[in-house]
Amino acid sequence: MSTTNEPTRSERKRRAILAAAEELFLRNGFLGTSMDELAERSAVSKQTVYAHFGSKESLFVALVSSMTAGAGDGLHDLDEHPAPDGDVAGYLARYAADELAVVMTPRLLKLRRLVIGEVERFPDLARALYEHGPARAIRSLAVTMSALADRGLLSVDDPVEAATTFNWLIMGAPMNEAMLLGDGAIPDAAALRRHAAHAARVFVSAYGVGTR
Repeated sequence: MSTTNEPTRSERKRRAILAAAEELFLRNGFLGTSMDELAERSAVSKQTVYAHFGSKESLFVALVSSMTAGAGDGLHDLDEHPAPDGDVAGYLARYAADELAVVMTPRLLKLRRLVIGEVERFPDLARALYEHGPARAIRSLAVTMSALADRGLLSVDDPVEAATTFNWLIMGAPMNEAMLLGDGAIPDAAALRRHAAHAARVFVSAYGVGTR
């Protein structure tokens, strides 16, 4: 039987270290987590942790990159032919609802708060979060905006600007509330869908063909 798709021993150890890092960093913070504790929770030696990641700071950056990239992997596999029925508002509402469902979770909000708290000492953390989160979303959306404009469904002069506008119409209010007020302020699924539909309508009213 072929085992070519099975992770190697080294990869299994790396995954175990990242899983332990997620649990401990999110629970205890960066300063409150020790490499000894990480090694014990991962069931590997401390030397193995260092061999894979080099330092606690590098492990934290790898964790931020892994969590944010993993969260968006499915979301950013965008359709080659978006809104095939021409219903741009409906398509964007579904996209927005999917993005909110991915991002507005206690796990990722806790990571975002943790990174913001460490940004002065470790700017690479914020850069990793930004590149794998908002920047990645905007790049993917810009491709979609271009495709919709090419088909005459949107009036877009600058796809990146349009993508940025839509991204923050989606994320601005619910993200700010949850970041500042805590996980109890995360809207339920129905409220997030209503917000997504509203953001899509506002965007199409500004960027729809014949509106500019």
